[in-house]
Amino acid sequence: MNRRQLLQSAAALPLAGRALSAAAAQQKQLKIAAIETDRLKNPPGSPYYDAIHELGVENGSVVLRLRTDAGITGWAHSSFGMIAGGPQVVQTILEQEVKPVLLGKDPAFPRRIRADLWKALEYQGVGGVAQFAIAAVDIAIWDILGKQAGLPVYKMLGAFRERMPVYSMSGWYYDNDGDLSRFKRAVSTAVEQGYHAVKIKVGRASQEDDVRRIRAALDIVGKNRRLMVDANQVFNRNEALRRGRVYQEMGCFWYEEPLPPQEMEGYAELAQALDMRIATGENLNTKYAFADLIARHGADVVQPDNRRAGGVTEWMEIAAIADGYGLELASHGGGATNLNMLLAMPNAIYMETSGARKMVDGEVAAPEEPGMSSEVPAADIQKYKVG
Repeated sequence: MNRRQLLQSAAALPLAGRALSAAAAQQKQLKIAAIETDRLKNPPGSPYYDAIHELGVENGSVVLRLRTDAGITGWAHSSFGMIAGGPQVVQTILEQEVKPVLLGKDPAFPRRIRADLWKALEYQGVGGVAQFAIAAVDIAIWDILGKQAGLPVYKMLGAFRERMPVYSMSGWYYDNDGDLSRFKRAVSTAVEQGYHAVKIKVGRASQEDDVRRIRAALDIVGKNRRLMVDANQVFNRNEALRRGRVYQEMGCFWYEEPLPPQEMEGYAELAQALDMRIATGENLNTKYAFADLIARHGADVVQPDNRRAGGVTEWMEIAAIADGYGLELASHGGGATNLNMLLAMPNAIYMETSGARKMVDGEVAAPEEPGMSSEVPAADIQKYKVG
């Protein structure tokens, strides 16, 4: 090294030191400094139905923001397709019971925070609407971590793929649709949008009506696409098996939620009796319920819901348990939050969507923005905020 090179190296040292100091500051311990919530209510729309629910009339959500002392904000959005009072209950839990636990916590410890929340909420139980609140916190925490690292969360979790197959939940029940014209139009639209798989609702009426709906959908989707059926908990064990044999004979890809979620033994009996995939899990809370179902061999496809199953931390553990048993996984619900998680799961086969855009060959691309891509537009908050 000559004299000029030596002097240039010496001059660069302060700059390098400042860069290292900036990097160290960025990686310093964060603290959750504030918790904010908004309750939203969408205007009533036209009703639509599954086997047991009316949806589209009363629906709302809770927006959660976790602000840190470094200026990074983590977002989550927990929605209700029905039950008018649900969002207010979740907001109350977040504001009155979760907030004291979170303030001052380092978001780099999501599992520790989960344990603290379980301990704080154990008296009332950590299922149901309490789990909605816990899951929202976990999603917002991972949003912070992704933004701090400058990475979409699926890469922080250990990415497995960059694109995710999706299916369309499009075959609902509609008022005044005895000729199935609206039903057929919805399924046709999904095919035109480029979906390779479509799910329809069954179980609201007779078996003969189910057969009519399935035949109509099969005629539209053709031989090169998959058709799933979803019964939304409506059957008892005998009826679930009786209709399941018919669905199987007609070539349906999976048979979703034929029984209430607590019917673990019934699911095991059904999975043993049928060759088609049994899919369930959207109404199970935490990995412990999934572990019970899986250990009983009660499902072929497990379906966590990002509000009930516990958020990113719990989802990844559910996926690992399922993968250890050689089971497939699909999300209940869609959007970037689910997508970030599914892309890090080797056994994930589908994300549920409705009207997904920018599909290529029946798949959607990974999010590019750092975090969970879970932010809610300010215009939506301003327009729909209540309370």
